[in-house]
Amino acid sequence: MATFPWMQSLWKRSAQKFDSERRTATERSALLRHLIDRIAALVIQGGGLAVVLSILALCVFLVLEVAPLFRPPSATLISRLQIPQIAAPGRVVQVGIDEHREVGYVLSSAGLSFLNLRTGDPIPVDLPQGLAERQITTIARAGNRSPWFAVGTKDGWIIPIKITIATKFSDEGIRSKLPSVSQGHPFHVGPDAITSLAYRVSDQAAGFAVATARGRLLLLRSGEDQEAPSNPLLMDLSAPPTRTTTLALDAPLTNLYAGTEQGLLYHYDLASSTQPSPVAAQGTREAAEAVATLGFLNGDRTLVVTTTDGAVSTWTLMRNPSGPTVHQLKLTHRLASHRAPVTSFSPSQRDRSFLTGDAEGNVWLHYAGSEQILLQLPRQSSPISSIAFAPKGDGALIYDEGGGLTLYELRNPHPEVSLHALFGKVLYEGYDEPAYVWQSSSGSDEFEPKFSLIPLLFGTLKGTFYALLLAVPIAICAAVFTSQFMHPSMRATIKPVIEMLAALPTVVLGFIAALWLAPLLERWFPALIGMIIVIPIAVVGCAFLWRALPRSFHGRIRPGTEALLLLPPIIAVIAVCLFANHLIEQLVFAGDFKTWISTRFGMKYDQRNAIVVGIVMGFAIIPIIYSISEEALSNVPRHLIAGSLALGATRWQTMSYLVLLAASPGIFSAVMIGFGRAVGETMIVLMATGNTPIMDWSWTNGFRTLSANIAVEIPEAPQGGTLYRVLFLAALLLFILTFVINTVAELVRQRLREKHANH
Repeated sequence: MATFPWMQSLWKRSAQKFDSERRTATERSALLRHLIDRIAALVIQGGGLAVVLSILALCVFLVLEVAPLFRPPSATLISRLQIPQIAAPGRVVQVGIDEHREVGYVLSSAGLSFLNLRTGDPIPVDLPQGLAERQITTIARAGNRSPWFAVGTKDGWIIPIKITIATKFSDEGIRSKLPSVSQGHPFHVGPDAITSLAYRVSDQAAGFAVATARGRLLLLRSGEDQEAPSNPLLMDLSAPPTRTTTLALDAPLTNLYAGTEQGLLYHYDLASSTQPSPVAAQGTREAAEAVATLGFLNGDRTLVVTTTDGAVSTWTLMRNPSGPTVHQLKLTHRLASHRAPVTSFSPSQRDRSFLTGDAEGNVWLHYAGSEQILLQLPRQSSPISSIAFAPKGDGALIYDEGGGLTLYELRNPHPEVSLHALFGKVLYEGYDEPAYVWQSSSGSDEFEPKFSLIPLLFGTLKGTFYALLLAVPIAICAAVFTSQFMHPSMRATIKPVIEMLAALPTVVLGFIAALWLAPLLERWFPALIGMIIVIPIAVVGCAFLWRALPRSFHGRIRPGTEALLLLPPIIAVIAVCLFANHLIEQLVFAGDFKTWISTRFGMKYDQRNAIVVGIVMGFAIIPIIYSISEEALSNVPRHLIAGSLALGATRWQTMSYLVLLAASPGIFSAVMIGFGRAVGETMIVLMATGNTPIMDWSWTNGFRTLSANIAVEIPEAPQGGTLYRVLFLAALLLFILTFVINTVAELVRQRLREKHANH
């Protein structure tokens, strides 16, 4: 090489070029790897960020859907009119409004006037002649939705009047209102002036309760057709000992209520006989001042009582312990009091809200169930004479003694919802005591929605408890045995099989639970009890038998496969229990386990109960808990296990004092993940339970969870309605519950990991 310098130079240049190309290729390869790593990091970071943003977006969406539930009601002034020809202190006035808040009317001793509430223009209507000829002393309406009114006069006449506001559309689609008035057949009850009047129309008859100036209390019934002559049935009732100030008669004409000037409330049972007669009046002192108004809420079961000292309360007939058919009038809700005498009351036709007005010009919007003042309207300049709640619950027409007629648009879409109604005990109409109740719908228009979420939260925790009660011991014990005692060849087969069970659709499991397992369990329940008792005894007996066998026999079985020997005894025990099902029922349950459970513990056995859900949902979450726990146990360093065994510890001691402690963070995470999986389960609990929202830990009945309730109710919930938004609130609670559980689980896992890091 030295003799040929040119060859040496050529070799050197070639080597340098080769080294340069090799470095270039290496640099290109390193640059490519770096670029791929950066792209992968960005994709992973972007994916993680997308997941976080998706969760936040979901949370924000739920909050936006729920927020309107807690938005306070509002009132918007639409018009303010002045009709001084009707105004006079102490004059009897009744106002009304149509469903579109376009036409209002004022009925008083000065006559009947219709007005366009937008422009203030009067609407001419021919009034009945009898109405203008007599002096009106009192006015009563025949129910919240009835077009019939009755006026009482100074000379003892009752005149039924029908006020209707028809809606017509022109060919161009323009809406117009056509008010009309017709008069029914008048009744004369005597020469005395009528001071108080109650009027109701039922399906068969019309009823009148009359209080006269001389203290008489009369009951009249006539035919259903108010325009035809009829001979009313007149009954003289035993009047209260003090002057009657106001009366109320329910729609079935079976209960009459009278308020007196001493603040006493009396109840008359008119259904005790075919010939109405007063029973012993039940007086209840409501206040020291006189009862000002009596009126029914929607449904005619709850009576609203107001007094001249401003008190507002509701009363309901409840069952008396003395007999199932005996009812007693009891106080159910005491609402916030006015600071002045209450002068007017008007109930909503949609829900349990109502308006009250007082002598200082205040008008309040109440809700009976929550005992809240939902809204205080702007104060009027004069005492309130009459209020009318719009038929759709979206407006209020107020008439004051100064002649002012004021129309407000009300926005109160969710009066039933409050924190107390959602999470507290509420005394609902028809209930004897406050309770947590979920009942979102009914076949009656007078139904009161009940949106307590406590039974659903309770059902969620109940289902989770029964599922974990079965899944946690089985999954953790299986994970311990698989990772520490099972032969590797068996582990390689059994572990994937168990993990594959997690892929089973829950709808299939729910279908199997509802149509196969629930009826099967009902038929073979005594055998199941026998299996629960006998199988552990058989396993323990087989273990002692195994220890008693000679070691030469042990050597014939491959270590880690001994568990296979338990299969024949377990199968045999199951077969014997199934065969002895009837015998077990005869010996243990006196021939019928359902009757035995009912008489012994007072529990009714439902076919779809908590045990069915616990078995099937436990079966669904066992693979999750097992897989994570098994990985945690298998990842315990082998040198620690070998050191423990070398120091003389047995495999059970090593597992108990070392492996379980070292793997405890992973096992805890597995249990918490299973808990979250059970909390959010929908299809199994939807199909395998009776979906009854009750609060009872008994395993013999069903329950309803938050997730199942959403699945059941959301198809029937009108978009934007109260039920719709409450279901979104349930979803938000489920979201928060799982988030809190996962957060707490992660904190506990970190603490356990730090605590046992040195093992």
